[in-house]
Amino acid sequence: MKIIPFAVLLFVLAFPVAVLGEEAVSITREAEGLDTLPLGKILPQLAAVGYSGNEHLRYDVSWSGGVKVGELDMKITALDDVKGGYKVDVHVSTKGSVLDLAYSIRDHHVTLLKGVEKLPFRSDLWQKEGRSYRAHREMIYDQEKHRVVYRKNGKQQGDWHIKGPTNDEFTSFLNSRLMDFVVNKPFIVPTFADKKRVAVKVTPLKKEKMETLLGKVNTVVIMPQLTFKGLYEKQGDTVIWYTADRCRVPVRVNSKIKIGSLTARLSEYENPACDLYPGRYAQKTRPYKRKENMK
Repeated sequence: MKIIPFAVLLFVLAFPVAVLGEEAVSITREAEGLDTLPLGKILPQLAAVGYSGNEHLRYDVSWSGGVKVGELDMKITALDDVKGGYKVDVHVSTKGSVLDLAYSIRDHHVTLLKGVEKLPFRSDLWQKEGRSYRAHREMIYDQEKHRVVYRKNGKQQGDWHIKGPTNDEFTSFLNSRLMDFVVNKPFIVPTFADKKRVAVKVTPLKKEKMETLLGKVNTVVIMPQLTFKGLYEKQGDTVIWYTADRCRVPVRVNSKIKIGSLTARLSEYENPACDLYPGRYAQKTRPYKRKENMK
């Protein structure tokens, strides 16, 4: 039985990338479809908040009808030993859900990134699923030589040569929120998926007010789409709501799946660099009055 990493499964909500196969793959070059739309660029004024080096986000993930199926806890911190480097530390679990007794999951995903474009140079996934499934998956990204190497449990499973710099699924999610959102003006975020560098098309759809953990806020509604056919082909099935301000907090993600849909709602948030939402926000606890959003 092939087990899909739960952390990646939940992040199908945001950037539905294909899970790597188990077989060894030789170095290949793929047509990547990255030349039809402009590449998204991180805005420095947004990066100052998004990569403050001390951000914490937690999400409750539910299935259709509001049945809780998991939690996702993410921290973005600065690396002491890498100049301009950051660590994305993600814990995904079925804790507190109806699934936990039948098939408990405690996955831990770490992505290390650096540079002006905040691109990954390494990612690790430690899987602890069910009674006995354990695995360690490693991805090494050589952004200068445009090469990606994949190992599982210490054994090399893949080695790919790609045509340029690339994100992984987590940096795609975090970096795209720091780009310029103009309604109906899509852009591309290169992402390594399905054993190649592919184009994730990101389209800002509209602005919308909604009630969230942070209060009633103005949001920008974003739709990410894969422009290739892979294991998780999705066309318009995923929607993300970001606060329409300099903090760009992802407050909600909704994605259709084969049966029903998955929804991730922000349940905790803390980022000292975001003065619009000062202090620590947690579900049912808002210790500070929220400042008004920037126009």
